[in-house]
Amino acid sequence: MGFLQLLVVAVLASEHRVAGAAEVFGNSSEGLIEFSVGKFRYFELNRPFPEEAILHDISSNVTFLIFQIHSQYQNTTVSFSPIWNRTCTLDQLSNLCFGRLPIHDNVSSGLQTLLSNSSETGTASGLVFILRPEQSTCTWYLGTSGIQPVQNMAILLSYSERDPVPGGCNLEFDLDIDPNIYLEYNFFETTIKFAPANLGYARGVDPPPCDAGTDQDSRWRLQYDVYQYFLPENDLTEEMLLKHLQRMVSVPQVKASALKVVTLTANDKTSVSFSSLPGQGVIYNVIVWDPFLNTSAAYIPAHTYACSFEAGEGSCASLGRVSSKVFFTLFALLGFFICFFGHRFWKTGFIIMGFFFYILITRLTPIKYDVNLILTAVTGSVGGMFLVAVWWRFGILSICMLCVGLVLGFLISSVTFFTPLGNLKIFHDDGVFWVTFSCIAILIPVVFMGCLRILNILTCGVIGSYSVVLAIDSYWSTSLSYITLNVLKRALNKDFHRAFTNVPFQTNDFIILAVWGMLAVSGITLQIRRERGRPFFPPHPYKLWKQERERRVTNILDPSYHIPPLRERLYGRLTQIKGLFQKEQPAGERTPLLL
Repeated sequence: MGFLQLLVVAVLASEHRVAGAAEVFGNSSEGLIEFSVGKFRYFELNRPFPEEAILHDISSNVTFLIFQIHSQYQNTTVSFSPIWNRTCTLDQLSNLCFGRLPIHDNVSSGLQTLLSNSSETGTASGLVFILRPEQSTCTWYLGTSGIQPVQNMAILLSYSERDPVPGGCNLEFDLDIDPNIYLEYNFFETTIKFAPANLGYARGVDPPPCDAGTDQDSRWRLQYDVYQYFLPENDLTEEMLLKHLQRMVSVPQVKASALKVVTLTANDKTSVSFSSLPGQGVIYNVIVWDPFLNTSAAYIPAHTYACSFEAGEGSCASLGRVSSKVFFTLFALLGFFICFFGHRFWKTGFIIMGFFFYILITRLTPIKYDVNLILTAVTGSVGGMFLVAVWWRFGILSICMLCVGLVLGFLISSVTFFTPLGNLKIFHDDGVFWVTFSCIAILIPVVFMGCLRILNILTCGVIGSYSVVLAIDSYWSTSLSYITLNVLKRALNKDFHRAFTNVPFQTNDFIILAVWGMLAVSGITLQIRRERGRPFFPPHPYKLWKQERERRVTNILDPSYHIPPLRERLYGRLTQIKGLFQKEQPAGERTPLLL
């Protein structure tokens, strides 16, 4: 090794020593992070300098260890083998790269290629260490390929030979034993997948076969409890995520803090879907339970916000579209008017036509969201005017009240399935769901058929005030918008039937729920008091106009009898307007008239 190479190694080693001192919690040697079982560690990873992690003094009754590392959105890598994470060019360091391994002549090509079955990369990644007899020390390696430093939180958990091994029967993913939860999301649903577990076993003993049989002495007796935990709403900070992740790591903490969504058996697919909540932090974890030994082990929790922190438009920091804000603001103004004055006006045709047309064009055409929203508003307006025209011309009250009742029934049915009732297994079947949903919606106008005025006032108060809730959601996220959004998702996406539709219900949701209730009660009370002593419904406009016209024709003493017909009045107005634009003709010579 030449003098230049020795000089470069010395410079890089001194730089690495400075970077290693950036750790904020716990004691560590230069480039070495020491862990203790069950204790959380916060540290920062930098791209040029992967870290080595070590655990000393492992108890003899520990059979396997699970290490996990978490970051908010930047990927980190945990590996059984050392990580080369420093690339150099010929002009920079004379084809010499520094790592924590001895320097080789062929490392100028860059990043070491890690074996897929010896490392895991992600925002929530980890490994299982199966301990050998008499082993008391464990070593592994951490790194990141991102340009920016990554703040991480990590922990090491120990388990005995009686505890099931998460991911011990993995046949789908890369690691031989994979305790990780793999998460995918789109606008409609978030899906988690994990590898089946195996029964526990002692050190130095071969693991039980995964598919040798399906009796009670095999891994087929294991059960999987899937848990869901919601972060505080409208909080996207890294500190908040890492703080709450501590509640989703060990078995007792998960059971005490999270909501158990479903229990799977070994015969079920190890995949569960949930409704996506863009901008809302959610943590998922799975606990595998051995009912025969009554022992449990936790997988590595995964988290998502159902949005990207790195994307430009539509990122987590700017979820609300301008078009959505404009649309729902105008809709809220219309709804506020309906809430307090809607009994004398028919506006529900806008809601019915707009809702069905939005579903139709979204499923059948690739039109962009903004254009779809404009077409929805136009179609809804046409539907509203059509309903008004039908009532104005024909005075058919039953059709109008049927539309009004269906709108209220739709909301009540949506609220019904917004409750835990909607997550029952029977309603994951589309046929059962839509039949039940439609029956509830139709039941409302049938029940109120004998008191149509009450039906109309209730609909105006409840629907009008809910439009204000939707407008609030476009500016400040609230779970109440998912009352109707979950139904819309199910109508638009054929796979949404398998998703669990749990949502958080926190302080801001209670506040908005109180606003919704106060607006609805105020609007209903005001309209009932105002309509007391008046006819049940406004008179038929066309009938009134026809009666007035006949009265004017037959009653010559009525001053309106001498009013010219409408056509002559319009013609006279046009003549007056034309006269304003004509020049006055010169009078010419005037001579006295000779008699």
